[in-house]
Amino acid sequence: MRSGSRRQLPEAVHRQLGHADVVLHAGDVLDHSVLAALASYAPTHAVLGNNDVGLAGVLPETRVVDVGGVAVAMIHDSGPRTGRERRMQRRFPGVPVVVFGHSHIPWNAAGLDGQLLFNPGSPTDRRRQPHCTMGLLECDDGLVVRHDIVVV
Repeated sequence: MRSGSRRQLPEAVHRQLGHADVVLHAGDVLDHSVLAALASYAPTHAVLGNNDVGLAGVLPETRVVDVGGVAVAMIHDSGPRTGRERRMQRRFPGVPVVVFGHSHIPWNAAGLDGQLLFNPGSPTDRRRQPHCTMGLLECDDGLVVRHDIVVV
């Protein structure tokens, strides 16, 4: 699977996708073919990234989806690290999980009032990170059961 000029998804990602009930993509999908490929594994929800020029008007800038009875907000760019917790709480009040991307820096930490802030990193473009990563988020019966960053 290609996303524009990006690299192929690692086999480890394909294996994880084979077990997915839903796929969340925090932006920079780049084209429709990537969305279609992800959707072949499971229902896919994505938000518009700054490099998604061809998907403007197709993908929303933000969205909130239900995953296993848990509201999960999605946004591409959560802004600078400083003040992120307050910004995300203000932007998505009462939403227990916020998934974001843009920086490619994996992040898996509690924000304000226990809101989970979760950036899976990137499975194809590690930038300055030591490894390519993806996130696994498991929600069941209204509870977040697992939230892990996985090296791929």
